[in-house]
Amino acid sequence: MKKVWVTSVGVMVMLSLLAGGCATDREKPTVERTRLEEINATVEKIDLEKRMVTLRAPMGNVLTLTVDERVRNLPQVKVGDQVVVKYYQSLAVRMAEPGDPMSTSTSGVVAAKPGEMPAGGAGRQVTVTATVQAINRKDPAIALMGPGGDVVTVRVMDPKNLEKVKVGDKLLITYTESLAISVERVGK
Repeated sequence: MKKVWVTSVGVMVMLSLLAGGCATDREKPTVERTRLEEINATVEKIDLEKRMVTLRAPMGNVLTLTVDERVRNLPQVKVGDQVVVKYYQSLAVRMAEPGDPMSTSTSGVVAAKPGEMPAGGAGRQVTVTATVQAINRKDPAIALMGPGGDVVTVRVMDPKNLEKVKVGDKLLITYTESLAISVERVGK
């Protein structure tokens, strides 16, 4: 559980603070930050034997990937098809309440059915309760202790986000991310 805290909370809190802050507002119980990115690329070349696919992004950059054996239906992909990658991140922070979990983690993976165009997705959600150990309002930063006792210190982009937080407060932090990849025929 200690490793989950350090890697997950360290990354998710830093991401949220860079995006605008670990704000908790007692009048507004939850602060959320979300981001959705979509990347489209065109299939330029396919080597089915070596499982290599060359993609060209709209700005002209080219990338050749080795496609894992677990990816089903690679033979369905043709030159000219569009590969669509969607990445979603969300972070929610609120004051913890009695009964909130100390730490939970869930994840899942999906793949296309046989015969369909290649597609797949993966996602995970990590929730932890962290205790505020220290607050530096001059050089905005906050130190959070996770369920395993590890302390992570992160910078805060917006000092206003620290106005209603005090040492000893417990924050419930939920980080969610997902990735979806699909291949689509042009014109569909």
